[in-house]
Amino acid sequence: MPDTNETPAVEKKKILIVDDEAMFTRMVRMNLEQSGLYEVKEENRAPHALIAAREFKPDLILLDVIMPGMDGGELANQFKHDSILRKTPIVFLTATVSKSEAKETGYMSGGYLFLAKPVSLKVLLKTVEDHLSKSDNSA
Repeated sequence: MPDTNETPAVEKKKILIVDDEAMFTRMVRMNLEQSGLYEVKEENRAPHALIAAREFKPDLILLDVIMPGMDGGELANQFKHDSILRKTPIVFLTATVSKSEAKETGYMSGGYLFLAKPVSLKVLLKTVEDHLSKSDNSA
């Protein structure tokens, strides 16, 4: 007889982190996955990010700005012009803005949220949750 006290498995939201710093992506992945709410994929080579994103089909993309081979702005443009990824929210995590410029909760530019590195886990989790709930509400 099946156990009726079992709670149904919650489907984890998928997050793709694109950043050339492998230590950074590993740390972010581990912190997000510890919450039990997210499945996270890392991509450390910007030119491969579009392929990785199309295969993974993330619910959210965390994207660095300055990377060798292709910058985050170019990647965001590719994502927005891709039939599979065009509605996927993107948050930039970057050292190109200071904490004072970005404030605690980041700043908007060109329709994207920018968070200054290093970002606290609390701010990152809140930002991820806010963006995922917005995309759920618009679906």
